[in-house]
Amino acid sequence: MEALASKLRLHGFNNLTKTLSFNMYDICFTKTEEDRKAYIEYINEQYNADRLTQILITVTEIIGANILNIAKQDYEPQGSSVTMLISEGPINIQNNSLEVQSASPGPLPKTIVSHLDKSHITVHTYPEYHPYEDISTFRVDIDVSTCGEISPLKALNYLIHCFDSDIMTLDYKVRGFTRDITGKKLFIDHKINSIQNYIPNNIKDLYNMIDVNIYQDNIFHTKCKLKAFDLDNYLFGWEKDELHPSIRKEITKKVKREMDEIFYGTNVATAMFELEED
Repeated sequence: MEALASKLRLHGFNNLTKTLSFNMYDICFTKTEEDRKAYIEYINEQYNADRLTQILITVTEIIGANILNIAKQDYEPQGSSVTMLISEGPINIQNNSLEVQSASPGPLPKTIVSHLDKSHITVHTYPEYHPYEDISTFRVDIDVSTCGEISPLKALNYLIHCFDSDIMTLDYKVRGFTRDITGKKLFIDHKINSIQNYIPNNIKDLYNMIDVNIYQDNIFHTKCKLKAFDLDNYLFGWEKDELHPSIRKEITKKVKREMDEIFYGTNVATAMFELEED
């Protein structure tokens, strides 16, 4: 990131809040009730609260922040959540102990609240399945919100590599303002014209991408859909060679339709989708 803040003399603390929202989707064809349950169990095991906590700890290290508090929770029947409160600078915590709570995120102990720098990282998982069309989906929602000079965009490449994503929806916004020594308001302290600037070319080559940016409001939005399609990557408990060609074609339509609906954010009529496919 080309930070203008390093070239500017600010009046007091950098009050800008920078927030990156990272959403990834995994789509899977689960033919039977047993397949759906097995898929949910697999997701819950792969992305439980402990593993998600380790991912967020690494994110904190990458952006150069310090952890104040961790709250994590696995849910029944499915899903996990982790919340971390972070600071730009190191915090002197008595006995060097880090507060870890295995419960829903709640307030910090009073001894730490006064030191909080208004920054946090959260992750939530959302496994679910279609009631009758044999499609299961899994979504991870990660928010990295920082203030000061540290930037959540530094962790974007790492987050992309942490998840095998069919669809990604990325949002970045800068809120508030800080002042230079003359009192002039600064509503952003770095140059950016697209989130794609912070995604490596080898990753961008794998996805179709759409940008919707509102530059005057420092709002940036990018959607990504995987270009390559191999049905084997979307079958749970099956392989495409085991299926009749007509069955493979039908499953492919269902999976691609699910991907398009998520990518474009709208429901697609079956007849219209099949006409476009033909």
